[in-house]
Amino acid sequence: MSELNTTALKILENGKGILAADESTGTMTKRLEAVKVPSTPENRLLFRETLFSASSMTGCIGGVILYDETIKQKSTNKYSIPELISKMGSIPGIKVDTGAKVLANSLDEKITEGLDGLRDRLKEYYKLGAKFTKWRGVYNITKEHPSKLAIYSNAHALARYAALVQECNMVPIVEPEVLMDGNHSAHDCFIKTSEVIQKCFEELILHKIDLSGIILKPNMILSGAESKNKIDGKEIAKMTVECLKISVPTEVPGIAFLSGGQSEIEATENLDLINKQNNTNFIMSFSYGRALQQSALKHWSKDINNIEETQKIFNHRARMNTLAAQGKWSKELENK
Repeated sequence: MSELNTTALKILENGKGILAADESTGTMTKRLEAVKVPSTPENRLLFRETLFSASSMTGCIGGVILYDETIKQKSTNKYSIPELISKMGSIPGIKVDTGAKVLANSLDEKITEGLDGLRDRLKEYYKLGAKFTKWRGVYNITKEHPSKLAIYSNAHALARYAALVQECNMVPIVEPEVLMDGNHSAHDCFIKTSEVIQKCFEELILHKIDLSGIILKPNMILSGAESKNKIDGKEIAKMTVECLKISVPTEVPGIAFLSGGQSEIEATENLDLINKQNNTNFIMSFSYGRALQQSALKHWSKDINNIEETQKIFNHRARMNTLAAQGKWSKELENK
């Protein structure tokens, strides 16, 4: 068992998942302004530190994805943020892409940038305490999209990123996200997501990636947000598990789903249904941002110094998702 495989398994062991706290300063500013809290470095840190020091970090959160600003900050007790996360029993990680930009010659699609200078940035993040990384490619579904160009270009970038990350002895999270935006059917989502993931693994294998030392972060199979033909949770679970069975090599240790615009409860319930149907050897867990943080953020915004009550709300959400990652969640537990 390689060191990378050990790290990947530790992040996802016993129903643990990943807290995606890697919102850029711009995104975090929008989130804070929406709840009428000024977006200062101090406030951004205070909210994140409130979550990172919550008791559920120890039993429910195996890894935390940080943003460049956060990984370099100090907590109120003078620990660096990676030290605080490690002391809580979780593993610090870092987002390393620089965002999705317009794809040349396919102006309605995006390509994720950030490969320039990545090797040196990875060395710095490793010294700061990061043990894993994240890079997100995004794809939209229409009659013409995602194009072969977008599918190939993003798969190639994800593979080059993963190679540099493993070279630096960190676990790459490979995140190809087929977006919910649009009125496409769940069948369309299944076909396109399968194609996207299969192309990613073709490129990862070409680039000699140790597949036992990565975590895949895909979308679930969902109807488009504007679709009139929604499918129920059991069908979402069935199609998602089937998609991953046909698309993901068996060496991959774990899959951590993104929530992708689902509500907190939807993201938990669908993860639970996936695990109740999971007949693969893959660990299937969560890597959620808003679906772990939104209720806590709303409560915190009423009184940013009421740390304990905010942590209670976050702890509940984290526990519910850990149960879902083991197929043990229920609506009754949610409402206790």
